[in-house]
Amino acid sequence: METHVTLEGNTLVTVIPGDGIGPEVVRSAQRIVEAAGARVAWEEREAGAEVFRGGLPSGVPPETIESIRKTHVVLKGPLETPVGFGEKSANVTLRKLFETYANVRPARELPGVTTPYSGRGIDLVIVRENVEDLYAGIEHMQTPGVAQTLKIISRKGCEKIVRFAFELARAEGRRTVTCATKANIMKMTEGMLKRTFEEIAPEYPDLEAWHLIVDNTAHQLVKKPEQFDVIVTTNMNGDILSDESSALVGGLGFAPSANIGNDVSIFEAVHGSAPKYAGKDVINPTALILTAVMMLRHLGEFEAAAAIEHAVLVTLESGVRTGDIVGYDKGTPTGAYTDAIIGNLGKRSERWQVREYKAQILPQVDPRPDFVRPHQRRVMGIDLFVETPISAEELGRSMEELVKDTAFTLKMISCRGTQVFPSTGAITDIVDASYCRLMLKEPAEDVSDDAVAELLHRVSTRHRWGHIEKLQEFDGEPGYTKSQGEN
Repeated sequence: METHVTLEGNTLVTVIPGDGIGPEVVRSAQRIVEAAGARVAWEEREAGAEVFRGGLPSGVPPETIESIRKTHVVLKGPLETPVGFGEKSANVTLRKLFETYANVRPARELPGVTTPYSGRGIDLVIVRENVEDLYAGIEHMQTPGVAQTLKIISRKGCEKIVRFAFELARAEGRRTVTCATKANIMKMTEGMLKRTFEEIAPEYPDLEAWHLIVDNTAHQLVKKPEQFDVIVTTNMNGDILSDESSALVGGLGFAPSANIGNDVSIFEAVHGSAPKYAGKDVINPTALILTAVMMLRHLGEFEAAAAIEHAVLVTLESGVRTGDIVGYDKGTPTGAYTDAIIGNLGKRSERWQVREYKAQILPQVDPRPDFVRPHQRRVMGIDLFVETPISAEELGRSMEELVKDTAFTLKMISCRGTQVFPSTGAITDIVDASYCRLMLKEPAEDVSDDAVAELLHRVSTRHRWGHIEKLQEFDGEPGYTKSQGEN
């Protein structure tokens, strides 16, 4: 569970100014936090472009990691991801290093920020699972012309993000939680989030819970965004929906976010480093200011957080605008905008409200790796992935001959998710990556290494194979999907 370090009665926060406009927007937020009387102290550390240029491939130096391990909370400016050197994004590196499994993206209508949705009272939060899904980044070239990526969804990850979303709704006094998935197509991965959501929802009878297919969610966000309170979803879906939501209320300049874990939490604006505006005192710091508000609530500084949010609303309501809203030749400079917010601390808008927040309970789930333990399991066979330039009919006849007198029998061959052997009559464009579904003649608790080795040896005399997947059954339910056209 996250614990915080104090320095002379103030909570110590690791602050990473970041790249491009980062130092300006971070300093703006720091000034306002200090002026609001929040009990926070800063420990500044580096990450991003300069670190990459210094030769550290991760972009995150050891002293920064050590500071975060100590403070458990980070306020961070945008980091540049360099092209042509370095490795993965330093932003992603930080999130994954500290298991910040929940990405939280509020989107609410703000005074003076005119959009086609102005006046409709948009006030929602996207809760995005932050470390799994396609963003695990596990990719392979199956053949020179066929790539694959693995979509990793765990029950443990689903449990954490679903409970987090319900607890956030309670902490913010919200009424509904919507689960957005593509479970109609990806019944095991996306379906796992849907099933987890539906199992946990009855534990929160005070909240209305409903599931929505993600493409309909995107449609409904454009059609009637005010119907949503909290939307919980998988990583890629959340990435897309949260940017869409930000656009409804004025764009990324008004989009705060947090990456929350049970041990470390990282608070950052969504927007990039915008180097062409760096040092010009023209950038809109609102996203990072509202991000700092999220951080203060996370730290229990509710009074200071509310004061800052009220001051932002009053400032925008009074007509103070930055260049991204009214044009950079007419907009209020970053520093002056910050001064205006500080000057409005203690004031409250009569029209625009600030929610009453309380401390959020973070989910505590069983830490064991085997989070789900079936009572029974059987191996039904294997999917053998092969690379071949021959036709599906030729491959099928060849495989039938090769597996004769082994522990396996060929059920079918699939290419790009469609059965191509035996032929179903479908018109399918064949590529050189297929999988052969080989079922055990006698399903067992496991399949012997010798049986698999013999099979692979036989196949390799004629065909190039890439990898295998066990076809398993857990408590009588198949742990694999059928191909299109497969019976």
